[in-house]
Amino acid sequence: MDDTFEDGDEVEAFGVNGEGAAAETLSVTIGADAPARLDKALAALVPEEASLSRSRLSRMIAEGAVSRGGVVVTDQKAKVAEGEVYVLRLDPATAIETLPEAIPLSVVWEDADLIVIDKPAGMVVHPAPGTPSGTLVNALLHHCGDTLSGIGGARRPGIVHRIDKDTTGLLVVAKSDRAHHGLARQFEDHSVTRRYLAVVHGVPMASDPRLRGLRGVTVEAAGVIRLATGLARHKTDRQRQAVVWEAGRHAVTRVRVVEAFGTQAALVECWLETGRTHQIRVHLSYAGHGLVGDQTYGGRRKVGGSAPGAALANDFPRQALHAATLGFDHPVSGERLEFTSLLPGDIEHLVDTLRGT
Repeated sequence: MDDTFEDGDEVEAFGVNGEGAAAETLSVTIGADAPARLDKALAALVPEEASLSRSRLSRMIAEGAVSRGGVVVTDQKAKVAEGEVYVLRLDPATAIETLPEAIPLSVVWEDADLIVIDKPAGMVVHPAPGTPSGTLVNALLHHCGDTLSGIGGARRPGIVHRIDKDTTGLLVVAKSDRAHHGLARQFEDHSVTRRYLAVVHGVPMASDPRLRGLRGVTVEAAGVIRLATGLARHKTDRQRQAVVWEAGRHAVTRVRVVEAFGTQAALVECWLETGRTHQIRVHLSYAGHGLVGDQTYGGRRKVGGSAPGAALANDFPRQALHAATLGFDHPVSGERLEFTSLLPGDIEHLVDTLRGT
């Protein structure tokens, strides 16, 4: 996978067939609406599952890995035309040796089939070329030994979903293959309970006519805001997701205000019907209420200087997002399990400061 893709999805269920083998070549046909420049066109048209960032595509062009009609094209600024077919040579990824590391883990639940972890900020879930060590998988290999499910391969043993590097909170990992299959099915049929707490700019009130007028936004009972859109890779920035309407993956997020801090910010609860890459962050940004501290989707919005906690909020070093609740049926016993995690210290301090306490 691309080295930055991990810093990604709020919750994304993985299939149960492992990572699979990468194709040796990938053909891309230039469409009518594609950007005119080669690197930008490829970034917009390469399928998401190929995990090729624009920077990696630029390197591939420079290294002679892109051709048209059998002729190598090395100019990333070359003009493209509708109907042209470019072939990308996908060299085998450098193998990453995933080693056990004695990294402390906050274990919420563990039995012979699964383990539930309360992940800290700054920890990547699984290794990638940019983060070959220090990940949750490295820690799990040390903690669990060889008891993790082998599904997912050496880089993702037992991983059935993931949360961003800088998002804190709960996730479940399979220790047996039967648990992996059972958990994956629950993520696929949306029966897993996943609730997040987030601090956002402004107050997303169900009564706001601007918010009600946004495409894909509906209001449900008790002032719950439902956002339903498609999500897909951004056309020009492959590390971001964007709201789309004609394509993409169906995504549904519900939001309710837990506490408002004047009009400047709010603590909100979000729950996922689907789990797409960056889903909560993209949806709240689309709604005009990006997460405090989100450098990718938060925009330039600031908490007013006279508001309590303004300085802390405007300099908050990560997206203020916490996976607070996780519930699922135990894939072996059938028992319904539900876990909760209190706000981590940095977000709790942010909330207290915004309250003026």
